[in-house]
Amino acid sequence: MMQKWFNQIATWLMRRRMPRIERFMHHPHQVQEEVFRYLIQTAASTEWGKKYDYAHITSREEFAQRVPVSSYEDLYPQIERVLRGQENVLWPGKFTWFAKSSGTTNDRSKYIPVSDPHLWGCHYRGGKDMICLYVNNYPDTKAFLGKNLGIGGSYHTNPFNPKTYCGDISAVIMKNLPLWAEYLRAPSLEIALMSNWEEKVEKIALSTRHQNITGLSGVPTWTVLLLQRILEITGKEHIRKVWPHLEVFFHGAVSFTPYRELFRQLIPADDMRYVETYNASEGFFAIQDQRDSQDLLLMLDYGIYYEFIPLEHAQSDNPPTLDLSQVQIGKSYAMVISTNSGLWRYKIGDVVRFTSVSPYRIRIVGRTKHYINAFGEELVVENADVAIAYAAQQMGLIVNDYTAAPIYLSISSKGGHEWVVEFDNFDENIHSLTTFSKLLDERLRQINSDYDAKRQGDLALVAPVVHAVPKGTFYHWMAKRGKLGGQHKVPRLSNTRQYLEDLLAMANTSQISRLIT
Repeated sequence: MMQKWFNQIATWLMRRRMPRIERFMHHPHQVQEEVFRYLIQTAASTEWGKKYDYAHITSREEFAQRVPVSSYEDLYPQIERVLRGQENVLWPGKFTWFAKSSGTTNDRSKYIPVSDPHLWGCHYRGGKDMICLYVNNYPDTKAFLGKNLGIGGSYHTNPFNPKTYCGDISAVIMKNLPLWAEYLRAPSLEIALMSNWEEKVEKIALSTRHQNITGLSGVPTWTVLLLQRILEITGKEHIRKVWPHLEVFFHGAVSFTPYRELFRQLIPADDMRYVETYNASEGFFAIQDQRDSQDLLLMLDYGIYYEFIPLEHAQSDNPPTLDLSQVQIGKSYAMVISTNSGLWRYKIGDVVRFTSVSPYRIRIVGRTKHYINAFGEELVVENADVAIAYAAQQMGLIVNDYTAAPIYLSISSKGGHEWVVEFDNFDENIHSLTTFSKLLDERLRQINSDYDAKRQGDLALVAPVVHAVPKGTFYHWMAKRGKLGGQHKVPRLSNTRQYLEDLLAMANTSQISRLIT
């Protein structure tokens, strides 16, 4: 009885935030103007604010003219000073926490400052709003009768300043959770923050298999591995046999499209709910707010001011930017953010497409550096996810992971795309990679007119080359690179062949995969 009352009270409390969410849904430009004013006024006395004379900026247009668009490398000299403990460089005061991310653009670690206002007013607010929107859509939820299993990263002492800390943003959030939130989650903090990923998965599986888990939160890639291990330990057929009251998976960091069928296999329940979020080391940006749509509501009152670069200018040195009032439905943009952690006009590296402007909803298209455009085909991750999922569904296959890269033109051969795909259930005696390649190609041609034009008559692009690699290949490849767990992601598309050739070498494809052209 006590649990029932607690569930009802928690559901009511979470829904109290809805009027404020509805305010920025109905008055987005007013709310963004308030955020903009708060940011430049608060930072006016910092070194950065003085350099660009924030005290006398009177409009967002003047801000865009005066302050340059910056990459992480551009801001790093200032970020390093913050890492070393200097105050009032990019944002007032000192920083105790830094979100460490390898990103998906290169192998260098990035250290993103996390101020207290940003931690509480962005990341925690995002987590609460995620639950708020969920209970608003599903008022009959019983999620608070059990615990949410969160799969996060780890943290350690800041190498630049031993009095401060850095780690995966999930670990930063878990370490600072309020008591009420800690009560609702599993596993114990001691296990959740372990740095050894394989040991962590084992201990999570053993410690939660008998608990009443009603929700999951995490990156699909690593959540799959945990669920598979739990089934191995328990000997159960599927996860609902382990956790009969499991009702929702809150997921983010990578597209869920390639993993959807795999989760259906692991959790074969029509009433299982999936909610996507868009959060990163730099901030919490958007949440799926509708039951029957995968579009994400852009959250506008989190201390983040948004600008957008038209995709055709994303690689320019001094790109033009648009504010929220200027974006168009169906257009893709590189996202630029200014935050209350001192990231100013910062290119986060993500590409989004607007699906609605009243309210503002988006879909994540890919990364500014994660696409293939070797022949003018402009293939983005969204295209690849949809086509891979389609081909797999048509053949009854389940995809665990994939990556792709160009085959560049040579004197003796035409250009094309080469794919490495790890299936969960591929059998070369039953399944044909020729058919898979054909379906993949057909779907790409349907959804990407530039790709289709280049494929006409095999003039610029020939049909895709597909390799099937054994289960576990991507896991071992990520382990080799020191990128297990946390926010680490498999790079889906690249204009270079570095990732693809490294994977092929690891898989020894001359013996264990078939090559289809």
